[in-house]
Amino acid sequence: MPDSTTSPSDSRRARLSRVQHTAVRELLRASPVLDELGRRFQEAGEEVALVGGPVRDALLGRLHNDLDLTTSARPEVTERLVTGWADAIWDMGREFGTIGCRKGGWQIEITTYRSDKYAPSSRKPEVAYGDSLEGDLGRRDFTVNAMAVTVPGQEFVDPYGGLDDLVEKVLRTPGRPEDSFDDDPLRMLRAARFAAQLGFTVDPAVKAAMTAMADRIEIVSAERVRDELVKLVGSPYPRLGLTLMVDTGLADRVLPELPALMLERDEHHRHKDVYEHTLTVLEQAIQLEDRLPGDGPDFVARFAALMHDVGKPKTRRFTDDGQVTFHHHDVVGAKLTRKRMKALRFSNDDIDAVSQLVEQHLRFHGYGTGEWTDSAVRRYVRDAGDQLARLHVLTRADCTTRNRRKAERLQRSYDHLEERIAALAEQEELNAIRPDLDGNQIMTILDIPPGREVGEAYRYLLDLRLERGPLDHEDAKAALLEWWKARDEG
Repeated sequence: MPDSTTSPSDSRRARLSRVQHTAVRELLRASPVLDELGRRFQEAGEEVALVGGPVRDALLGRLHNDLDLTTSARPEVTERLVTGWADAIWDMGREFGTIGCRKGGWQIEITTYRSDKYAPSSRKPEVAYGDSLEGDLGRRDFTVNAMAVTVPGQEFVDPYGGLDDLVEKVLRTPGRPEDSFDDDPLRMLRAARFAAQLGFTVDPAVKAAMTAMADRIEIVSAERVRDELVKLVGSPYPRLGLTLMVDTGLADRVLPELPALMLERDEHHRHKDVYEHTLTVLEQAIQLEDRLPGDGPDFVARFAALMHDVGKPKTRRFTDDGQVTFHHHDVVGAKLTRKRMKALRFSNDDIDAVSQLVEQHLRFHGYGTGEWTDSAVRRYVRDAGDQLARLHVLTRADCTTRNRRKAERLQRSYDHLEERIAALAEQEELNAIRPDLDGNQIMTILDIPPGREVGEAYRYLLDLRLERGPLDHEDAKAALLEWWKARDEG
């Protein structure tokens, strides 16, 4: 913290100095490959510069191994210049002026200066090559992504004040935000995503343009919207991005279930703020991610936390004593979640996983103070299936009460349930619960061919297994025959 004698300008200069030193340290890691590549272009009479996200990330101290460069060279020239130098080359982005290559551990994409034009009804540009680095930077989405470092030589180029905005942690556009968003409406969602990723605020002019132009997002494909949403939800500060989407009206167009949670309240009916509760559950789920396998953000768990209460607006009912109920909001919410994720072109696996978690997020509350039978615990595990670990996280995150005693009681109850699951799993291999007799054994014992009756018998034995635990072969056989006889007599 600066002392009381430190002026704002001194503090800002200190922050700038730290950022610049960080960038130098980061770029030194990449300088061998960048300088080699830069010399090849220089000798051919072409310009080339590191640009966009890698420059921003170097200034933030987190340069990755993906390098984006821009050049005066046309794609065919770029391809010729990296041939014989790169370990591998690909040209899937040639129509957009991009040649990709790999050198050692670095993935590199080199794109010709661009000066694109957009039709009002489409976000797909008519690709046009530009003639200057500054012109290329001017067509980029935000000033923090409109900085470059020329190679070789590493001259810093910042015509739009991106470094100042990076230090101040603010998102601005190089030109008028209305022009930028009119060209490419997806940039409005990118503003929300970068706010979530970087923890930045959004310039008032940018926010005003997003609000005025929110309808423009409707020309963007569902797949592109989905990809931005996934990145936003997986960011360190998703609340910032989601709040911005709701405040500007973008969420009304791409994720309307979220602003719908801002239910009207009055002095006669008491219930917690569902919208704020949801954002808190999301943040608490993120804090519990270390309980999940894998290293990094878990989109399914996070999106389930975001969607878990979306059934409440449709199920809200008022009671005579001033309470509000949301009966069956779990089931309704699962249907709404499935519908929204299908519209956004999510994979079937993701849709099934998130919808299942939304539908099951209340199951634990039937556990009470731990009076569940072993059978109920087995069913809980079976129904959760491969989403059990995520269900644990969602259920724990869903406790947002400010009553400390109640919160501690819920935590102890869930600890107890997990302990029972672990004990039963050790005894019975709960994760692979199967009937005590397989299909072939059922057909042999009952002397029946394959068909519907085998399936009925299998389901009966599975229910029996969940209810009574493992049975030996003779007990399972006797139970099956007894069921078969009762079925025939019925």
